[in-house]
Amino acid sequence: VAPLAVCMHVKQSARTRRTMAPRRWLLLLFLAAGVLQPLAQPDSRGFISIDCGLAEEASYVDDTTTLAYVSDSGFTDAGTNYNISAEYLGFSRRGHNLRSFPDGVRNCYTLRSLVSGLKYLIRASFLYGNYDGLNRPPASFDLHIGVNFWKTVNISTWGADQGNTAVVEAIVVVPDDLLQVCLVNTGGGTPFISSLDLRPLKRTFYPQATAEQGLVMLARFNAAPVNKTGTIRYPDDPHDRLWYPWFDATIWAEISTTERVYGVGDDLFEVPWKVMQTAIVTRNASENIWFGWESLDAEPRDDDPSRPGYIAILHFAELQLLNASNGELRQFYINLNDELAYPTGFTPEHLISNAIYDTKPSRHSGYNLSINATANSTLPPILNAVEMYYVIPTTNLGTDSQDGNSSDL
Repeated sequence: VAPLAVCMHVKQSARTRRTMAPRRWLLLLFLAAGVLQPLAQPDSRGFISIDCGLAEEASYVDDTTTLAYVSDSGFTDAGTNYNISAEYLGFSRRGHNLRSFPDGVRNCYTLRSLVSGLKYLIRASFLYGNYDGLNRPPASFDLHIGVNFWKTVNISTWGADQGNTAVVEAIVVVPDDLLQVCLVNTGGGTPFISSLDLRPLKRTFYPQATAEQGLVMLARFNAAPVNKTGTIRYPDDPHDRLWYPWFDATIWAEISTTERVYGVGDDLFEVPWKVMQTAIVTRNASENIWFGWESLDAEPRDDDPSRPGYIAILHFAELQLLNASNGELRQFYINLNDELAYPTGFTPEHLISNAIYDTKPSRHSGYNLSINATANSTLPPILNAVEMYYVIPTTNLGTDSQDGNSSDL
């Protein structure tokens, strides 16, 4: 594994942090305020929040996020609205209804009044809820962003621990002032969708997302959260990313602080400080934090361009006030597939958010990543949060002129 490049911002004050930018490593886990305007416009924050299948012109404010959700009638003229079965109504309000597309191969939503060249987070969710009374969810169907493949939605892989709801997310640069999200029937059953969200991001965010490639979320974890069942999102995250709880008391210890963790003005990720307030640590300095994954396509050889490329982002902050005069030190190495992936020992700063991340996608059949203390470290390694993505091409992200809002028969 080649040594990782380092990018460091100049420390300007006590509240400035370093941002480390590894060039070639990757890991895997084993693992709105305001109502939308008429004519399906973004709200004052640039958010578009759609409850698919909601009655035409209906809207409501979500109790958890305080964001206004509106009907999808202004975004598509295809498909049929359904309510899910009563036994599933205990889940999110946004999943109580859906839009199903029994006709046509390709059916699209058109999101308008966007900012050309800006990065956007796109999120879709799917709760079958036996809406058709058949108790037989579709095996799979595809999602496209414009004419580009986004992801295959396989409902069977999302169980009760995820509320039976499939959630898929991508970060892309939008080249025009509109974007289409399309459901494609691949013969595995009738496509449907429960909600569709679009959130603008700063142009500097997630530099791995470019006009040529988008990022599809594999995981975004909040390590050792105080609320073990809650997901952190808006308003705690102004960009409304979903940070899922990640912990295992049988493996890791947990530390936390009530003090705020700071970033800097040129922060490329702006992890919510509530996420950075908690972390997992090993139980002693001789143990490693370890996790891994296998590639979506394990057949091609390593570095084969046909293999999916992955991007990983690790977030660190020291949460304990260490006594350096007494020799206290937390410093660790990062290893990928049993080789040193980060060239030097890394020491997180106290209450300052740091990120170590890929700048280019890596391609391997499997990923085993470990974080282990250096010989000089007196304290175990730490990890506050992790994000993992794989890349998709977006060179043809523009709208297919034949799609419009309706189905392509």
